[in-house]
Amino acid sequence: MRLPSEAQIESLRKQYPAGSRVKLVAMDDPQAPAVGTEGTVIGVDDIGSIMVAWDTGSTLSVALGVDICARV
Repeated sequence: MRLPSEAQIESLRKQYPAGSRVKLVAMDDPQAPAVGTEGTVIGVDDIGSIMVAWDTGSTLSVALGVDICARV
């Protein structure tokens, strides 16, 4: 797996600032919340994963290049 550049991480942090709301589009994880579940962004980590506090109580991150979420 190729790690994202500093510029890509900064871009993600601007696109998904802490406190913004997202909706899950797809996640490749057996513990994933249902597609369409909404949550609040906690932040973006150093490998580009979007850390989300899902409304279901879960805190699974959206993995860059694997999972998909959209801002609401």
